[in-house]
Amino acid sequence: LLARLESLGLNLKSQAQAPAGNTLAWEAFVLTGTLPTLSRKEASALIEREGGRVTGSVSKKTSFVLAGEEAGSKLEKALALGIPVLSEEEFLHMLP
Repeated sequence: LLARLESLGLNLKSQAQAPAGNTLAWEAFVLTGTLPTLSRKEASALIEREGGRVTGSVSKKTSFVLAGEEAGSKLEKALALGIPVLSEEEFLHMLP
C-alpha cells in the first residue's frame, strides 16, 4: 500500500525543519506591543532560528525593535536612541 501511494506521488518522508540560518547573526531584537499575526514566542523563535537574539530591554546594543500595536516605552526609547523600528511585515521580509 505504501509503495503504491509513493508511486502516485505521496511523499512519505519526514519534513525536517529547515536548518538554522545566519540571516540575523549578531543582531539583537527587542519585541514590544502586539504583533498582527505572530505571537512573541513565534517571533522570538524566528529570530533565534536565523542566529539573532531577543532581549528584554532597549539599549545602545539593540539592533532592531520589532513593534506592534500598543507599543509603549520600549518604542519611545528606541526612537530616542535612533534604533531602527520594524513592523511585523518589515521583519518578515528580512527572513529567507
